[in-house]
Amino acid sequence: MDRLAALEAFARVAETGSFSAAARALNLSKSLISRQISALEAELGARLIARTTRSLSLTEAGRGYYDQVARILAQMEEADLSVSQLQATPRGKLRVNAPMSFSLLRLAPVLPDFLALYPEIDVDIVMNDRRVDLMDEGFDLAIRLGRLADSSLVARKLGVMQRFIVGSPAYFARHKAPRTPADLHAHSCIRSRMPSGGIYQWEFERRGETVRVDGKGVLTLDEPNLMLEAARAGLGLAYLTEWNVAADLQAGTLVRVLADWTQPMDGLCLYYPGRRHVPAVLRALIGVMRENAEGNRMRGKKVAKRAGAKRAGAKR
Repeated sequence: MDRLAALEAFARVAETGSFSAAARALNLSKSLISRQISALEAELGARLIARTTRSLSLTEAGRGYYDQVARILAQMEEADLSVSQLQATPRGKLRVNAPMSFSLLRLAPVLPDFLALYPEIDVDIVMNDRRVDLMDEGFDLAIRLGRLADSSLVARKLGVMQRFIVGSPAYFARHKAPRTPADLHAHSCIRSRMPSGGIYQWEFERRGETVRVDGKGVLTLDEPNLMLEAARAGLGLAYLTEWNVAADLQAGTLVRVLADWTQPMDGLCLYYPGRRHVPAVLRALIGVMRENAEGNRMRGKKVAKRAGAKRAGAKR
């Protein structure tokens, strides 16, 4: 048994939830994928995937094993990247699709160093929030929040993400801060329009209880940075990702409410075709983005720690 091939097959089945989708992603037959995983289970002496005629799911052992395997494969990919950087200078064109808010706040800051490090790479970034077909539209990489429906893509999570309910100090000077999601019905909510034209519901969860709220307000927008400006101006409450509001929360220009009701959601992911033979230009950007995400995660922990210490001091 090719152990690495079996681990890759298992990881792809776990990620896509389908033997057929995993086979397409790895350009292998469905029967070979099945044999590889059966051999892996036999060697481990444990069932990793529970199969029925209609569906499959990871067993408890399978879920724990996948977490370890995913880390191993990611480390191998990073090791490949470090070698490729030493052996050859990445060159060529790289087309990236990413949300505008993420591009402005997280992608733009890394570009100067990235282009200085890899001067022979041409970067073409298209910013929008719609779901793109990477292959049909000629993109090498997409950055999106949560899982995409296309199971043939490789997903690399950059981190866990949260959405925060925020408002300006001026707004809260006029309105009592909400204590529960139901209190939002008495507030002006800056509503968010989806690419499909529908309006996002604000979803909350606490101790297993899930609540959905249709926010009411006079302002509906489809761009997070406009929502951020509207919230700063005191026009209402906004439901935005933590990367949008982190700087304002630290500066005190926005205040977070309902913190105990908002939970971690699907993380920000890098999506790209195929697992093997990833072009050097793509490997280079993936490496830089993951390093940047780790740096932001550590800075976020420090900011949260300082904010917690400030709140504790205020209580005393």
